[in-house]
Amino acid sequence: MKSAPTPLSPAQVDNTLSLLTVEEAARRLSIGRTVCYRLIASGELESLTLGGLRRVPADAIPEYVARRRQSHQTAAA
Repeated sequence: MKSAPTPLSPAQVDNTLSLLTVEEAARRLSIGRTVCYRLIASGELESLTLGGLRRVPADAIPEYVARRRQSHQTAAA
């Protein structure tokens, strides 16, 4: 008999399964929707297309911010 899958913690669910709309991602970054689409188009912000809908993985937001911080620190040095 198969055992039931181990439930994910809320942190795991948020980081592995959460997909945001472009508008939600823009809100989290405190930027406009158009700027968010530009980041997606340039490849700076990861996104997926599911059934014709554009979604941003929740963990792509902190990754983008970390890259920006690193590039800013490198430029300042």
